[in-house]
Amino acid sequence: MGIDPGLTRCGMGLVEGTVGRPLTLVDVNVLRTSADQPVATRLVTIERGINAWLEEYHPDAVAVERVFARSDSSTIMGTAQASGIAMVAAARRGLPIALHTPSEVKAAVSGSGRADKAQVGAMVARILRLPTPPKPADAADALALAITHIWRGGAQARLDAAVAAAGRKS
Repeated sequence: MGIDPGLTRCGMGLVEGTVGRPLTLVDVNVLRTSADQPVATRLVTIERGINAWLEEYHPDAVAVERVFARSDSSTIMGTAQASGIAMVAAARRGLPIALHTPSEVKAAVSGSGRADKAQVGAMVARILRLPTPPKPADAADALALAITHIWRGGAQARLDAAVAAAGRKS
């Protein structure tokens, strides 16, 4: 499951598959909150949406976009808060969590870490054999995170889970 965190729009995408095999879209959604609501209320809405997906789909792992510095600190704060909600929801279920940078995701799906949103959306559509790119961009970004995790992070997440499980048994 890929999560593109944001306080106003939080993208969630679920992709099924393994390295070397065609990937399949399971579902995609964007949780939306209104800037008119208090931040705490918005975070509860995001938490409920993420929890509902985790309960419905039981993903093997959760990939979240790593928060990076932007010029607008209010954007950074909302993104970081939504990211924390996503990580806590996954951690409560014992799911492996991976953080991928935006440039890593762009490079994985398009071949260029500097790809724009339209290029990422077009490549997500191509990879998942969709007739059109997912809209809005937050939906495509969440799917790109899930794809990146399968292609780059899946093996590491399985290794980390195995090591953690071995530690709990000893």
